[in-house]
Amino acid sequence: MNDRVKSDTTTSRKILRPRRLALLGTVAALGVAMLAAAPGSSPFGMHPFIAPAQAAEAAATPPGFGDLVSKVKPAVISVRVKIDQDNDKSAMLQQNRMDSDEDTPFDQFSRQFGFRFPGGMNGMPRQRHQMITGEGSGFFISADGYAVTNNHVVDHAESVQVTMDDGTTYTAKVVGTDPKTDLALIKVDGKKDFPFVKFSDQKPRIGDWVVAVGNPFGLGGTVTAGIVSASGRDIGNGPYDDFIQIDAPINKGNSGGPAFDMNGNVIGVNTAIFSPSGGSVGIGFDIPASTAKLVVAQLKDKGAVTRGWLGVQVQPVTSDIADSLGLKEARGAIVDNPQPGSPAAKAGIEAGDVITAVNGTTIKDSRDLARTIATLAPGTSVKLDVFRNGDSRTMTVALGELPNERQAKGNGTDEGRGQPSAGTPRLGLSLAPAGDVQGAGQKGLVVTEVDPQGPAAQHGIQTGDVILNVGGKAVANVGEVRSELAQAKSSGKRSVLLQVRSAEATRFVAVPLA
Repeated sequence: MNDRVKSDTTTSRKILRPRRLALLGTVAALGVAMLAAAPGSSPFGMHPFIAPAQAAEAAATPPGFGDLVSKVKPAVISVRVKIDQDNDKSAMLQQNRMDSDEDTPFDQFSRQFGFRFPGGMNGMPRQRHQMITGEGSGFFISADGYAVTNNHVVDHAESVQVTMDDGTTYTAKVVGTDPKTDLALIKVDGKKDFPFVKFSDQKPRIGDWVVAVGNPFGLGGTVTAGIVSASGRDIGNGPYDDFIQIDAPINKGNSGGPAFDMNGNVIGVNTAIFSPSGGSVGIGFDIPASTAKLVVAQLKDKGAVTRGWLGVQVQPVTSDIADSLGLKEARGAIVDNPQPGSPAAKAGIEAGDVITAVNGTTIKDSRDLARTIATLAPGTSVKLDVFRNGDSRTMTVALGELPNERQAKGNGTDEGRGQPSAGTPRLGLSLAPAGDVQGAGQKGLVVTEVDPQGPAAQHGIQTGDVILNVGGKAVANVGEVRSELAQAKSSGKRSVLLQVRSAEATRFVAVPLA
């Protein structure tokens, strides 16, 4: 049986090849006949496939990217770093993550995904007390040796070495890094005539050509091309996510490399890919040039980045939240909780306020607010358009400086006992005054039981959460909760807005009225 299968396979291959050649030969012969019968027209009475104007336009189109690549490729560098695995636990975790095959797709397009570690990729266990070598990409932005790469490429590096397109190698130093945008600035000393490229001043359009150059899998000087697929992407990397999506193939080692427009300007810095398989599937993410320019300028000037700070926890305004507040559109950022002593608190911003604009520019959602404020310098005075209790007002806030690490958390709560809320409409909760539950504080009501089929459970409210207010009014007992629910229902609202404190944070939740 096996011999027969092999024989049939061999025979079919022999038959297929002549058939393919014959088909091509037939088309060629037919084309000759057509030209001979009626030059410039079809013997079948059909119009030519390409109109003269289209043919002229096609002839004027560049045949490839060769001229562009020869112009920009010398400025692109391979970046190799050494990290002490024994002295840096985060580096070891990063390495283990790279070698793991059990990550989810979204784990895999984390920032580390573009960072290639040679060796150790064959499943062999690594020994402790050794230096890890990592490879990424970068590009010169000035003749005196300043270059841009990703923060995750040079993070915790003991040494940084760059290799140019002609094979020349230099030692570089890290000038500054910004983990929040995953950007880093490095410097090579000793020369004043390095080839360099510039950031684009224009935002790329969806569908524009893009050319990526970098060091995938250690193959320095690799060029790939594609188009801009989307912009404004949020990949869960941080509050300032605003990535350009491209389909030019990028892989491990492309991190920190540039993506060029057809004028040879950098439109973005390659930083992450989405990859269920571990290789490029045509979904890459770039830090926009507009962001990179601002960050790099600060890194060059002072080695770090300072950002404006409001001091509020915010979340997007969903359609349910907009309905519960009486907003006509589901846009803006609703304030969960202004931090005590923060610029927002000092200016009178309150929980439940919806920030709809900054200095007259409309705010789409909470990410848009975070990015807008972060681009402003500490000490800047800004005007916020705020929607509160059905009215719009303008408030002036003097921005503070964003701390390096700040994470506001609510107090933890314990489960307690209470009587089920029997009012109509119902949320599917049993509640008890916070003062009756040890560790819950004195404000609001503790959720002691949740109906898994109820509307509150379906919107993420859990046992131990504390409900601070309902419909914008503070509540201290079950009767007040029932009253506010009934009032919301009678006013025609389809949902009610709850301010909920959990162990992680204070947030607003719009729960449908059942």
